[in-house]
Amino acid sequence: MNRMIRVLLVDDQPLVRAGLQTLLGEEADIDVVGDAANGEEAVAAVASLTPDVVLMDIRMPVLDGLEATRRLTTDGSLARIVILTTFDLDEYVFQALRAGASGFLLKDAPGEEIVRAVRIAARGDALLAPSVTRRLIERFSDTRRAEPPQLRWLTEREREVLLLMARGLSNSEIATGLFLGETTVKTHVAHMLAKLELRDRVQAVVLAYESGLVEPGLR
Repeated sequence: MNRMIRVLLVDDQPLVRAGLQTLLGEEADIDVVGDAANGEEAVAAVASLTPDVVLMDIRMPVLDGLEATRRLTTDGSLARIVILTTFDLDEYVFQALRAGASGFLLKDAPGEEIVRAVRIAARGDALLAPSVTRRLIERFSDTRRAEPPQLRWLTEREREVLLLMARGLSNSEIATGLFLGETTVKTHVAHMLAKLELRDRVQAVVLAYESGLVEPGLR
C-alpha cells in the first residue's frame, strides 16, 4: 500500500480551508493532517505535523505566506510548499518561488487540478505550467544577479538541459529534443540540481533567468 500524502492547509479564510478539506478528504491517498490561519501558525504546524505538502496562501495576517515559506526552507523543512493565490500574477509569487516554494496554484483552479497538484508536489516535481512560468519570470526578474560559480561545474549536456528546462520543456520534450532517453534526462536534472544546490527544477528555472543564462522573451 502506498504511503498517504500528508497535507497542511494554510489560509486565513475558514471557508477556503473548509472547501479544500472537503475536496482533498475525498481522496484515498491524501490525508489532511491540519490547517492554519496564518504563516506563524503554519510554521509551528509544519514542525509538529511534518506534512509532505503545504498549500500556502500568500496574503495573511500576523505572518504572510512569503515569510513563512522563507522560514520553512531556511529551517530545512522537507515539506513541499505550494503557493495559493487569487491572481496568477500576484506580485509575491515569484518571490515565494525564489524563497523555496515548489510552485503555485490558483485558488479558483478546478478541484481535479488541485488534487493533481498535491500529488505532483508530493513526488517532488514542479507545479508551474510553462506559459505561466515564463510570464511570472518575465514580469518579476527585472534585476539580474551575477552568474553563480556553480554554473561552471555543469557539463555541457547539463547546461543544455537547464536551458531547455528554463524555456518550459518537460523531461519528455527535452529527451526528444536532445535524442536522449527520458531516464537519462532525469539523471542529468538530478545531477544539475545537486551541483547547483537547489531543491527542485522550479528553483533551477528561476536561477537560469536571474543569472541571465536565459533572457526573458526567448523561447
